[in-house]
Amino acid sequence: MANDPQHPQDKSQQPARAPAVGDGRETLRSPVRPPVPVDNPANPAPAIPVPVAPRPPEPNPAASSLIALGAIRQKMEAIADEFARGKLNRDQFYALHRRYSEQRAIIEKLVERNPDTDAWKQVIGTPGQTGFLRTHFAARTLYFVVYRNGERLPLINAGSEQPDYSMIDSVIAPIWRMSNRPKQGLGRKPIGEQKWLLLASGAYATTIVVWSTEPSLGQARLVRDLHADFERANQAALARGWIAPDKMVFPQRALLQTNG
Repeated sequence: MANDPQHPQDKSQQPARAPAVGDGRETLRSPVRPPVPVDNPANPAPAIPVPVAPRPPEPNPAASSLIALGAIRQKMEAIADEFARGKLNRDQFYALHRRYSEQRAIIEKLVERNPDTDAWKQVIGTPGQTGFLRTHFAARTLYFVVYRNGERLPLINAGSEQPDYSMIDSVIAPIWRMSNRPKQGLGRKPIGEQKWLLLASGAYATTIVVWSTEPSLGQARLVRDLHADFERANQAALARGWIAPDKMVFPQRALLQTNG
């Protein structure tokens, strides 16, 4: 049928038209983005509230003083435990216990007069005093002497003071004469007004240590162990009598190094 301008041909029957080819100058466009919001001074955004931590309540002076008294009591119990374990001598224990007892009595009296006072803080606010008492009343090694059993000539002596050999002889001579003397022994005794002597004996030798004051049980055990190490390390020479001090080792020297 002829083409009728009043009846155009059905477009579905027309051939598909190829897409136009550009000249390569077209640019790729990004998708449309929403505009960036601009602050409007007339209509500002609402501020986000920042949470504020609640202020802790003011401490009650009376309650705080009770806590301080409890802490002092714990310290008193702690030094009692230290003495029981041999970490303190009696002078150290008495000095520390007296210090804590004085603090406790002063705080109790202050609070009794005025429960709302905080003056008790000055009583426990000075650091370093208990450390000073521990050091001041600690026993220091003045000197030590090591003998082979039954021989009056010492194998070695060392320390800050010259040994009192006449005093030492009066201590060890009766022990060496004992018929039933134990192979291992440890003893101590006061000498003079302040000094103490500690003796550790074994199968082959005896160690004498003189201290500035009474040693703690821990220090006594240390001397016992050092003497045992001495006999163990030099057993062959001590048993055979091949005594050459310059060829031997003396663990007792550690006593002088722990004096600080």
